[in-house]
Amino acid sequence: MSTHRLVMVRHGESTWNQENRFCGWFDAELSEKGAEEARRGAQAVKDAKMEFDICYTSEIWRRSFDIPPPPMDEKHPYYSIISKERRYAGLKPGELPTCESLKDTIARALPFWNEEIAPPDQGRQAGAHRCTWEQPAGHRQAPGRQSDLGEVAPEIKASERPAAVAIADLEWREMEGDDCELQYGDGMNEAQDGDFPTVERSRLQEMLSLLGLETHQAQKLGLQDALQISSDSVRNWAPQAPRDLPWTFLRKLQARSAEARSTAVLASPSDARPMEKESQMEEEVIYWDTADDISADIYSFSELPTPDTPVNPLDLLCALLLASDGFLQQEIVLRMSLCQFALPLVLPDSEHHAHTFLLWAMRGVVRTWWAQPPRGAGSLREDSVVLARAPAFAFVRMEVSSNSKSQLLNAVLSPGHRQRDCFWHRDLSLGTSPREIADGLVEVSWLLPTGREDLDLCPEPVAFLNLRGDIGSHWLQFKLLTEVSSAVFILTDNISKKEYKLLSSMKGSATKYYFILSPYRGKRNSNLRFLNRLTPVLRMDHSHVLVKVSSTDGARFTRRVRAIVASVARSPCRRVSVEDMAHAARRLGLKVDEDCEECQRAKDRMERITRSIRDPDAYRREELRLQGEPWRKAARVEKELCQAQWAGDLADKRRAELRQRLLELRTQQSGHDPAGGVQEFIAGISCPSLGERQYFLRWMEWGLAWVAQPRPRQPPEAAPAPRPKQGGAGDREPLWPEPLGVEHFLREMGQFYEAESCLVEAGKLPTGQRRFAHFPGLALELLVRGLPLELVDGSTRSTPLRWVTGLLKELHTRLERRSRLVVLSALGVPGTGKSTLLNTMFGLRFATGRGRGPRGAFMQLVTVAESFSQDLGCDHILVIDSGGLIAGAPATAGERFELEASLATLIMGLSDVTVVSLAETRDIPPAILHAFLRLEKTGHMPNYQFVYQNLHDTSAPGPKPRERRPLLESPSDMSRASTHVDKQGDGLRMLADLAFCDPEKQHVWHVPGLWHGAPPMAAVSLGYSEAVFELKRCLLENIRNGLSDPHRNIQQLIELVGLL
Repeated sequence: MSTHRLVMVRHGESTWNQENRFCGWFDAELSEKGAEEARRGAQAVKDAKMEFDICYTSEIWRRSFDIPPPPMDEKHPYYSIISKERRYAGLKPGELPTCESLKDTIARALPFWNEEIAPPDQGRQAGAHRCTWEQPAGHRQAPGRQSDLGEVAPEIKASERPAAVAIADLEWREMEGDDCELQYGDGMNEAQDGDFPTVERSRLQEMLSLLGLETHQAQKLGLQDALQISSDSVRNWAPQAPRDLPWTFLRKLQARSAEARSTAVLASPSDARPMEKESQMEEEVIYWDTADDISADIYSFSELPTPDTPVNPLDLLCALLLASDGFLQQEIVLRMSLCQFALPLVLPDSEHHAHTFLLWAMRGVVRTWWAQPPRGAGSLREDSVVLARAPAFAFVRMEVSSNSKSQLLNAVLSPGHRQRDCFWHRDLSLGTSPREIADGLVEVSWLLPTGREDLDLCPEPVAFLNLRGDIGSHWLQFKLLTEVSSAVFILTDNISKKEYKLLSSMKGSATKYYFILSPYRGKRNSNLRFLNRLTPVLRMDHSHVLVKVSSTDGARFTRRVRAIVASVARSPCRRVSVEDMAHAARRLGLKVDEDCEECQRAKDRMERITRSIRDPDAYRREELRLQGEPWRKAARVEKELCQAQWAGDLADKRRAELRQRLLELRTQQSGHDPAGGVQEFIAGISCPSLGERQYFLRWMEWGLAWVAQPRPRQPPEAAPAPRPKQGGAGDREPLWPEPLGVEHFLREMGQFYEAESCLVEAGKLPTGQRRFAHFPGLALELLVRGLPLELVDGSTRSTPLRWVTGLLKELHTRLERRSRLVVLSALGVPGTGKSTLLNTMFGLRFATGRGRGPRGAFMQLVTVAESFSQDLGCDHILVIDSGGLIAGAPATAGERFELEASLATLIMGLSDVTVVSLAETRDIPPAILHAFLRLEKTGHMPNYQFVYQNLHDTSAPGPKPRERRPLLESPSDMSRASTHVDKQGDGLRMLADLAFCDPEKQHVWHVPGLWHGAPPMAAVSLGYSEAVFELKRCLLENIRNGLSDPHRNIQQLIELVGLL
């Protein structure tokens, strides 16, 4: 006789056990008691030093023995989950049971027992140890089937068995013949010291592993990981496996794609598969979702026709956020806001039970809306969603609801428009896939006023909060929502005694409560009874109960909900900002991401700087003393000195005078010390902690942006740019006041470096006495970490040559091994979306919006992945964004035109590729045409791409890339568009002649409008993201095909800057 050990284990008490609820299709969480039982069981396995040769697990939970539950039909809330469940992919719809009793379960389980577990395997050694994980039904079978499964010892009685046996050490003694008996208790333990316990991975770990993010649970993904250019940047391909989903999501999010949240996975075709198997698989897979493209399902590497592994989009979002550091989280949330998606506010962590309120991640989100005061004309207002107070409305689910609250929220948020899918819902692709880690997620979105009374719900923004999952399982999040919301809408099908007790604990809450019911038949009287008891507790009346069944008119019901929201929002009610919500989250014990020590130290340093800023203009004059008039004088002298170098011998005296004048100005600048605020800024970007430096820069950007109340203005990219006045002194004034920003502090550092370098060059200061020689290294660290740095000063349109050269030398030293560089620049007319275009293509952070675009030129560095750099031909791409140029002005426009022509010549001269952004086809700025003429003389001509963006017809969808046609059909059209180019010889020099215009090479692009409709509540146009991706792919293909100098590096760029 040989002895085997059979250990049968089941989970501890679950939350549904606790509530006396049973369902085979819902994977309930463990209760506190159940978690403790599981820990005791695991400890018992460890103490017994058990080792198992094979493990089995059941997957189905059924309650009664011979009486099946009511069968499920298509209306049952779990039916769609079952039909899409990957574990049952081998079954056709007719083979899937709609109900099952324990008796039926035994009929299925016995063959498995008799054929797999009970017989001794020939290939398995005697004394093999087996472990079986069972759901409750599996354990309840055993006592009733003694002849088949063996006799359970009297110590284990069904009536006495706890929810989880700590360890049922069952010995299975193989007797003569087919008899076997099960014994519980003190059997012989033959385990050796080397035995190991079985460890089950959590749902979070399983999801991270599925998505390829398991290594980033401890070592977080950073912003640079997400922004580097790889081979995938030139391919618009569908993800081949779940591991591709996080990167596909990030790329599409960067490109503002409305399809970024899709988690559909397309398997690669297998040529080796026999045709008959492909045909069979098509037949078996198509029923899962006939709306999907069949080609996405019929190919698989496996022999069996299994559908793609479904990943719920919310699980993907939560997993990626949990695997990212705070700065990548912030970027993800910002990009989601730009795509008009609902934003994550409370991030669940089921493994550590430490839910996080994402205050820091929300800091960068700024929205613009039409503010309508009670009396007087309205104006556009721009504010941070973290600071702006608004009435908030929460939508939650209690137990089961036949109605989709996310669909209802989308309908409420889409008045007068095609419905926007702001919140992901069950009717979208994979929307019914079970959520593994996203339950407990709280999302937020805002309904913003558009200035139209017929569409606006309220004259101020309104926040909508959405809790994923049941409130009973996520009571802490529900408590938070009740504390910050003006009203809470509870969607449920039925209210029983348990739900009544749950909600009774909210007695005394000042929040208004509304119920949206879809009651089962036979439950209406019960619902009424408990609602009547809840009425005085929650201070409700009959108007607070709404019923929505399948026959209810959806549009009418939405109008009713909107009317309730409008009534509450227009009355005196609680108004909260995201910061206020964070305070409430702290009181309830939730973790707030902004409370880390590095972040708070950086914030304190920022506040020490900004609290002294009362008037930004006065601060610039008094604290940033080397800018303004001193720098303008020095810039004029340097420009004249540069021009004098091309003159003859008669100019020697003049050049000497200019050098002396420049030395005097720089000596005056060197007589100053950095002001207190500048010294604090330098200390902030010099601190040893990289994280604290990054936090400090972000805090400075926001602190300076909101130190003064912003003026009402045009919303970014919502209206065409106004025509500037032509000629005269009017051109010397900026169209919009220049806001105080981080660039002013860096410009001040640059001027100290410039003045000191000038004295060293003149021999007036020994090199060993330099105090500011380390400034370029500090600034370079910011460039490498993603901050745009100023290349051309916007106030003087001059380049601080020594400062820029110092930066590039530091960059060359830093990247010596990988210093091959391509320069890509963008020029264009103000208000044509040029900066937004660069940000969308490469994930950059150039300032956008009226009054915030660059005055001069800024540069930002993009890294090319090492695996792709050899193919692309460069290690980094330096992207330059320039200020707007005068469109349609004649060449005699005066001093401003000369400055812009010089700016365009410098930037295009440095560039390998130049993108020219236009508002109108025949409206090419003369400064750009003039730059082409100048560059022709040098023999350098960048690859150029003209981009026309449709900013006027924002409501019409743009053409798809394959429908795009060049706007300038031939070189003659290009010639007619450039009739203001310099006269040379007997006729006009045409742009077509200068720049080898080839209509076959797609030099002209049409990009549809960014918005599908009118902002601020319009959806992002899918045509925009598709066209921008095609433009990016074309630019990278041009670089890869050798249009850039393959031997060019940073040192050569330094020489070129000095030459130009």
